[in-house]
Amino acid sequence: MTTTNTTNATNAARVDFAQTAPKAYRALLGLDAAAREGLDPALAELVRIRASQLNGCAYCLHLHTSDARKAGESDERLHLVALWREAAHFFTPEEQAALALTEAVTLVAHDGVPDEVYARAAAHFPEPELGRLLALIVTINTWNRIALATAKVPGTDLRPGR
Repeated sequence: MTTTNTTNATNAARVDFAQTAPKAYRALLGLDAAAREGLDPALAELVRIRASQLNGCAYCLHLHTSDARKAGESDERLHLVALWREAAHFFTPEEQAALALTEAVTLVAHDGVPDEVYARAAAHFPEPELGRLLALIVTINTWNRIALATAKVPGTDLRPGR
């Protein structure tokens, strides 16, 4: 069976999360800001990009690749995020650990978060930073699900809260 994406027709029937659930929206913005605090901005964008790729969220992928470029990230590295293991030499050991953790948490229903993935991340991030990294991963997964559920169209508006 083939499905057709009727985003324009669908958007009219979908809620605007920020308008219909303003307290939840503001709480998520707060969690997002708290999660990013003290994390390397480039690393944060790589995490957001990888989770958005895994979740198939074009809206968030567009936002975060644009933000990464504005922050000075190269197109070369951005093109390789999806295949970071095969192109490991483009990413630092810390970035690799964060990307592995992002994949495990994003796809948690598959295999949970394996001990070796968690241990690898814990070896690169002190506990407070690791906690914020986990919060960032949870937050982008939440934003992805909201954008997908509300049929957000990439490039049609600014990032929430910016």
